[in-house]
Amino acid sequence: MARRYYGLSATIFFLLMGALYTNGSFAGIRITGAGATFPYPIYAKWAYSYGKVTGVRINYQSIGSGGGIQQIKAGTVDFGASDAPLETEELEKFGLIQFPMVIGGVVPVFNLKGIKGGQLRMTGEVLASIYLGKIRKWDDPRLVALNPGLKLPSRSITVVHRSDGSGTTWIFTRYLSQVSDEWKKKAGFGKAVQWPAGVGGKGNEGVAAYAKRINGALGYVEYAYAKQNRLNPVALKNRDGNFVLPSAQTFEAAASNADWEHTPGLGVVLTNQPGRDSWPVTGASFILMRKDQSNLEKAQEVLKFFDWCYHNGRQSALKLDYIPVPLNVVGIVEKLWAYSLKASGRPVWLARQ
Repeated sequence: MARRYYGLSATIFFLLMGALYTNGSFAGIRITGAGATFPYPIYAKWAYSYGKVTGVRINYQSIGSGGGIQQIKAGTVDFGASDAPLETEELEKFGLIQFPMVIGGVVPVFNLKGIKGGQLRMTGEVLASIYLGKIRKWDDPRLVALNPGLKLPSRSITVVHRSDGSGTTWIFTRYLSQVSDEWKKKAGFGKAVQWPAGVGGKGNEGVAAYAKRINGALGYVEYAYAKQNRLNPVALKNRDGNFVLPSAQTFEAAASNADWEHTPGLGVVLTNQPGRDSWPVTGASFILMRKDQSNLEKAQEVLKFFDWCYHNGRQSALKLDYIPVPLNVVGIVEKLWAYSLKASGRPVWLARQ
């Protein structure tokens, strides 16, 4: 059901929800969050399902990771969401904790008439060269060499990137920095970078719209947006030398060996992981909360929602092509809740509630 809302902004989505439930069942607590567009489809589905069960209203604004981080730092929302994990120094400075909520993939997508998704092969180095503006034509010899038998047109490549601060961009540029020293030196990685080439679209939605409309476009979007918009994914060469396609299975392969327990701030980076089947541009999406909560009851309700998502929202995540956080990692997260979150000195989380 959530798929039909991908094209809507989060604000419109929840206004529709409010209109549907004017009978008072949603008259209880209202929880607000803001941030990453990467996980928006599953957050929307979870919020809708949880609201029907509990009457709690979840208003999540899909404004990008940069905006979500700003709002949680300012204390204007109950939780922020970012696809780029914060460093421990930044978490401590602003009194925040972070924890993974869902795992997914960032997908290079292309639009070339006559060429289907999965037929076009690229390496990370070639992808970086395109985004550096060094490869400008689809029939460049480096692309031709990777795609014998595929008739590539002599058409300019329209590079599409995000125009806003974005965790999706952080994941994508982190990967490019790992596979290309030139990219690392000239552009680096972050939620926003100085793009050497291309046009910008706002949110995953904006990049998807450009990639769908422009013949010759190459962009990057979160996997669910790629599927929803029927965009053509690139087959990407992974660290083990295999060309793989994005899927729940290849995302899971990349996440399977991550060391969550010993990573400071739970800020695990899943790009360019080893493994025969690993998708190289995999990432976790994180929730940010303030350690010191002003309202005990509301803070408990926020955690009850996330706990419900971990334990009751797994099938919904899989149906929307995300990977649920492994249950052993959920245990680590809930221990973090128990000792880190307080309201007037009282613990917010007392085991499963």
